[in-house]
Amino acid sequence: MINSPLMTVMVDAVRKAARGLKRDFGEIENLQVSRKGPGNFVSAADRKAEEVLRDALMKARPGYGLIMEESGTIEGTDRSHTWHVDPLDGTTNFLHGIPHFAISVGLERDGQIVAGVIYDPAKDELFIAERGKGAFLNNRRLRVSGRQDFADALVAYGTPYLGRGSHGRLLKEVAAVMAVSGGTRRLGSAALDLAYVACGRTDLYWERDLQTWDIAAGIILVREAGGFVSSADGGAEPLAARSVACGNEVLHRELIGLLRKAAA
Repeated sequence: MINSPLMTVMVDAVRKAARGLKRDFGEIENLQVSRKGPGNFVSAADRKAEEVLRDALMKARPGYGLIMEESGTIEGTDRSHTWHVDPLDGTTNFLHGIPHFAISVGLERDGQIVAGVIYDPAKDELFIAERGKGAFLNNRRLRVSGRQDFADALVAYGTPYLGRGSHGRLLKEVAAVMAVSGGTRRLGSAALDLAYVACGRTDLYWERDLQTWDIAAGIILVREAGGFVSSADGGAEPLAARSVACGNEVLHRELIGLLRKAAA
């Protein structure tokens, strides 16, 4: 486990925000059968969680900037540090009462992600990483999968939302990966997709048309677990590209090749 002051701040903030999400998730089943539906309720839950995170992080590190899904950007006096905050990653799952969603907080320092926390409240799984200190799930050290044969690999991917991204390109990419992999999964939370690669539950993951708060924490998790992370096109800067591909060295290289071939 990592016991640094920075990680203490991040974990405390995430756990505080999770209390409200756990309570609100318990109400979703009732709202599903109501005429109005749970949409407005979930939006309120999302905003409340973000407020808790923002207040906790600003209190602990008052000079740091924030980039947040709901509230946008808050410039800090400390230009070197920026939090990337997603209070509810997997909103559609949450909306439908599916217990697969997470809170994600990543810290960027001078252009590099140096720490990340992803917390799955439904399963009480806390994924943490800090540069040079490793990645952990609760108290267990994480390593990416060691599989070398793509035919054995379980590959996760994300789909673009309606009106955003290229569904046609994705269908070509998925077809190429399905033809040679051991299986594919679309789970509905970019943060947890990255965390699952870090802990070896899945071997690979790729997705396009993302935001920095979707992937900031997961990038450092995968890297500290010994994995390779790039943009979906193979570039070195997934945050700038707003896309991601990750896995161990061998499978990541093969995945990038398949995605490039599908786009040709």
